[in-house]
Amino acid sequence: MDDVRWHEVDADDLATDEVKAVIAGGRSVCLARTGRGLSALDNRCPHQGGPLGEGTIEDGWLICPWHGYEYDPVTGEPPGGYDDAATPFPIRQVGDSVRVRIPVAVERETLMDQMVNVMTEWGVDTVFGMVGHSNLGFADALRKAENDGRLQYYGVRHEGAASFAASAYGKLTGRPAVCFSIAGPGATNLLTGLWDANVDRAPVLALTGQVNTQVLGPGAFQEVPLDSAFEAVTAWSQTVLVPGNATDLMALALKHAIVDRAVGHLILPDEVQEMEGVADAPRRPMSGRLADPRIEPRRQEVERAAELLTLAKHPVIVAGNGARAHRADVIRLAEKIDAPVITTFKAKGLIGDDHPLACGTLGRSGTRVAAATMSHADVLLVLGASFSNHTGISEKKTTIQVDVDRMTLGKFHPVDLPILSDIGVFLAAVDERLERRDRTNVRDAVAERWRLWRIEKDRRANLRDERGWMHPARVFEVLGRLTPDDAVITVDVGNNTYAFGHYFESKGDQDVLMSGYLGSIGFALPAAMGAFAATGGDRPIVSISGDGGLGQYLAEFTTAVKYGMSITHVVLNNDELAKISREQVSALRPIWQTDLVNPDFAAFAELCGGRGFRVDEPEQLESILSRALQTDHGPSIVEIRTSPVWT
Repeated sequence: MDDVRWHEVDADDLATDEVKAVIAGGRSVCLARTGRGLSALDNRCPHQGGPLGEGTIEDGWLICPWHGYEYDPVTGEPPGGYDDAATPFPIRQVGDSVRVRIPVAVERETLMDQMVNVMTEWGVDTVFGMVGHSNLGFADALRKAENDGRLQYYGVRHEGAASFAASAYGKLTGRPAVCFSIAGPGATNLLTGLWDANVDRAPVLALTGQVNTQVLGPGAFQEVPLDSAFEAVTAWSQTVLVPGNATDLMALALKHAIVDRAVGHLILPDEVQEMEGVADAPRRPMSGRLADPRIEPRRQEVERAAELLTLAKHPVIVAGNGARAHRADVIRLAEKIDAPVITTFKAKGLIGDDHPLACGTLGRSGTRVAAATMSHADVLLVLGASFSNHTGISEKKTTIQVDVDRMTLGKFHPVDLPILSDIGVFLAAVDERLERRDRTNVRDAVAERWRLWRIEKDRRANLRDERGWMHPARVFEVLGRLTPDDAVITVDVGNNTYAFGHYFESKGDQDVLMSGYLGSIGFALPAAMGAFAATGGDRPIVSISGDGGLGQYLAEFTTAVKYGMSITHVVLNNDELAKISREQVSALRPIWQTDLVNPDFAAFAELCGGRGFRVDEPEQLESILSRALQTDHGPSIVEIRTSPVWT
């Protein structure tokens, strides 16, 4: 046992009346040398935890560097009249070796351990965050769970990346991941990504540290009223104050995240994180807390929908992001009645553009194929779409709208037949009531629209600006052909994303993730990290941004390197916030402050330990993108010089 408890330390450089901090047995120790010889104290000042090993010895007293508290450097005792004492550790010298005896830490179950147990029992297996001084207790519980193989922790460089990654994880899987931060600025850094989850209905669990409740109110260091700060962005937010209901609060936070498809939030004050676990802590299993989410439509509504679709000469299916989980059922129904399928931008990839009934994306980020198909429709079957003004689903057509959210039905204008139902359940029910219809003229019309649009895309793909930089249409024509059928593609905002919507042709079972309603710049790279975590690296991950978007979270490339995330990030670099330039011109204003100074992104990737590729000529695209997409042991950046075109 003595061999375990005694730990060798280096004291050779200590002069008389000097101190220093060393690590022994996993503990931080203050070594001191005085006229009485070597001594060792716990490096934590009992006042407020100041590092005694960074203090000084004057007049025989060791002075804490934070607030000037004094202690005997050998015994740890304070001057007379004070009762706080530093903890001494036995020390001995054997030959040239100096050893300190450290008490063997007894691993005990803490309250935070019990909360993490509930979290993992509810299926949470991924945490993105930053460990800091006001979340150390919960962080230690996460450490133990990771050591047990119950979760994977990803330490990020900025908390905003943690919340974006968690949001993307929720969008892709329908299950919550955790974003984790300290109090104050760490917590407020989460807010943008949490708003992204809030408005796009993605389940996320946010966990934030908080200063000791004893000092809340007067304005302690990093004190922010987190209950108020998070009130608008969360479906449910609570502060953990006592042991008795802590685990139930964890279960409730997760229940709100899952059921409301929203942000559940817990605030963890410092002192609560140090509490011992509750004896015989009750289990808080998910079983019995969540009901089957499937909602069945009324029979009369299904029959009316079937009647409208049967009588329609030009029925069209509009699939939104809410239908993504039912892609096979959507395609099956479309093929049965030969109905063209248009997707919203958030649902891009739900049906491959190589399918004979696929018409691409509708709206500002869409294709002429989708717009023309919408124009010719007489009945729209809208599945899981929110009627965003960016999408522009026509109000002039007879419309059947199906959604699990009653508020979404007819939210912006009346529809002819609103149906509250799980989309998969509705599709199965209506399929039974429809006869097969073979309409080759429909497929021929879709094919002809694609032919004309591809001619125009090819024309644009051959354009170059006065500097010789290529049109984004060329990038997305090549990238569309090379990206694997099962890839997850995360996109940013800006002209690069409009170009992706216009020119990238999806295929197979690709999933596209974006910051939909919030439209936040910087989403793509953190979202790719979330997608990698969600898929366990079993699917190719491609992220796409402009130079402005990548600059927002450029440091997170080192996070991807650290965890070996196989992410191919394609950055369209035009040294400009081109979308903002476009908006300034449209508003009859001069272009101002939209130019950017960028690093060599490919070289940056190499310096960080990843792979870097640079494309200056269209002829290089095919070979370089192929090489980058085949890099499966860590992240890469493909920098492509493109013109800041506005079409």
